Amino acid sequence: MRRKPRKNIPHRAVRRKINKNRVKRNSGCSFFVVTFLLFLFSLVYIFAGDYIFPTRGLMPGENEVFVSFIDVGQGDSILIRSRDHAVLIDGGEHRAGVVVMDYLRQAGVSHLDYVVATHPHSDHIGGLITVLGRMEVSSVVMPDVLHNTITFENFLEVIENNNIPVIFPVEGDRIRAGIINLTVLAPVADFSGSSNNASIVIRLSHGQTSFLFTGDSEVISEQSMLSSGLTLSSDVLNLGHHGSRTSTSQAFLDAVDPSIVVISVGANNRYGHPHRDVMNRVEARNIRIYRTDHHGTIRMITNGSRISTR
Repeated sequence: MRRKPRKNIPHRAVRRKINKNRVKRNSGCSFFVVTFLLFLFSLVYIFAGDYIFPTRGLMPGENEVFVSFIDVGQGDSILIRSRDHAVLIDGGEHRAGVVVMDYLRQAGVSHLDYVVATHPHSDHIGGLITVLGRMEVSSVVMPDVLHNTITFENFLEVIENNNIPVIFPVEGDRIRAGIINLTVLAPVADFSGSSNNASIVIRLSHGQTSFLFTGDSEVISEQSMLSSGLTLSSDVLNLGHHGSRTSTSQAFLDAVDPSIVVISVGANNRYGHPHRDVMNRVEARNIRIYRTDHHGTIRMITNGSRISTR
């Protein structure tokens, strides 16, 4: 019976040399792979980083205030924040609550100094029910009006269940959260019979820059503000009532004199917002226009001297 030939076993020193060479080859290969992966990661971060890493670039600088007009469809939701403080104005319809919460998480917001409910309509307070139930909130700011809807009842219930203090502001009140400086401009008079005209209107001022958030205030509320003597002029105007023809009168637009207009509106909405008459007034002044139905969430940054968009 023939025996199978025995394989030659290299001498111990030869084996060490072979293994050493293998390590060198593997090291060279590993270095190439790691370098390639780092290069690939850099390209992804540069060109697609905002989608894969949504918090990139979302942290305000030392003296910066970020204003985000969150795309919640047909409704309003605005986040104002500095490095250490945050204020949320409205939250869209109830179904938009998860959208607003996702944006707050992406922005790294875990606490809201104030939640402003401009008025009790569902497309402004519906989403706030989710936010108030899940987020730590110091105070709710709302008009002293009632509304006979299940949404409003649920809104009041979540405030009560979480023991959140409520502030009913009047015109001229100041709301401060660090460098976030807000002035209440409306309601000037008692508009308890009209939820839209009872809307809280707030002006944000930071250095030489300013923003005006108008809720669903209509011409009657605008006339009261014009007669109040309060400062209305602002660089950015969030159009009242989603660009409805009941709002943004010529006199009010002249007094605010914005260089930028933002319209929070749902695509192909059944109300026909924004109305062509309002758009004609805005376009006649050559004002830059941003719309959430066209641009999605709109983020603006002010350092007190200029406003930029991202």
